[in-house]
Amino acid sequence: MKIERATVRQVSFPLSVPYKLATADLYEFTPFVLEFNDADGRSGWGEALIITGYTEETVEGSWRTAIELAQRLKGIQLKDAAAIVDTYANAHPGVVSATHAALDMLRDPSPFWTDKDLHVPLLAPCQAHEKHEIREEVEQLLEAGFKTFKIKVGYAWQDDLERMEHIQSCVAGRASLRLDANRSFSRADGQSFASHLDPRGIELLEQPCAADDWEANAQVAAVSTVPIMLDESIYGVADIDRAAAIPNVSFVKLKLKKIGSAEQLTAALQRIRTQGMTPVLGDGVSIELGCWMEACVAAQCIDNAGEMNGFLKARTRLFGNPLPFNQGAIRLPAKYWPQVDRAVLDAHTLRTHSIT
Repeated sequence: MKIERATVRQVSFPLSVPYKLATADLYEFTPFVLEFNDADGRSGWGEALIITGYTEETVEGSWRTAIELAQRLKGIQLKDAAAIVDTYANAHPGVVSATHAALDMLRDPSPFWTDKDLHVPLLAPCQAHEKHEIREEVEQLLEAGFKTFKIKVGYAWQDDLERMEHIQSCVAGRASLRLDANRSFSRADGQSFASHLDPRGIELLEQPCAADDWEANAQVAAVSTVPIMLDESIYGVADIDRAAAIPNVSFVKLKLKKIGSAEQLTAALQRIRTQGMTPVLGDGVSIELGCWMEACVAAQCIDNAGEMNGFLKARTRLFGNPLPFNQGAIRLPAKYWPQVDRAVLDAHTLRTHSIT
């Protein structure tokens, strides 16, 4: 079966509340959404959000690459497409992953298809900074069924410690805590923060220092009272193996948009386990497409809270049959298959390029 048509879009989905990162606040998700069609009129979809500063990829460079790749794939047999796509993997992992996802839906949808009900618990961001707001937010999240909270740190480390102490007091053992520094600590500040943490209820500290500063992250891990997880430092198997050699790096987080196809993601998650670490999966800045795909993989490969919760942050859902969510978990019924609402897609499209 040949690829008959391709459409590259960039969309904008405003968020219900700003999503706080250590470096900036996000008010909308603006991912690329790729659509490929075969001769039978079937559609395959993929998405990837490029955030400046989080990757060496750029928004405009990724846009041009997505169009170039779509043009090359037009008229190609589905079975031959993956080899072409993979030639772009080193420089443009986001575009490559989105393309693989779309092709998987057309060529071999088995990674995303289930004949039984699936249950994938998610974590929730705990974003409040003021004490009275923290207590209120904690109770709201617990009431909503969440059992794992993500707290952004990487500001002034002394203030982060004080806030963490209050959060731990409010949570009182009722949920697990993941701390995410988003690469924002210097080595010295990261060591000061991590060495003074009270480990009660804390599952891990994520990516304390810059993605390419492996030495700084290792030095923080050496003094941390809690396990370290690497995220932005990880783009492939070689990085997983490198992380495994660092004492107290016990977790590695992956995202579909950084690894490639669903098959490659599954293999990378298994590699993490083989190396004696615990895999974590999920992109908190994906819309429904990416969250659904990651949830399908997570149900088979992950035994902790998934981070594919971006669809809950957006004001509007992309699917006409919205991704089912209840009591802190994605709950996929058997044979669930998403239907993209094209009216919603068109209303949120910033720019588009079609190859026919």
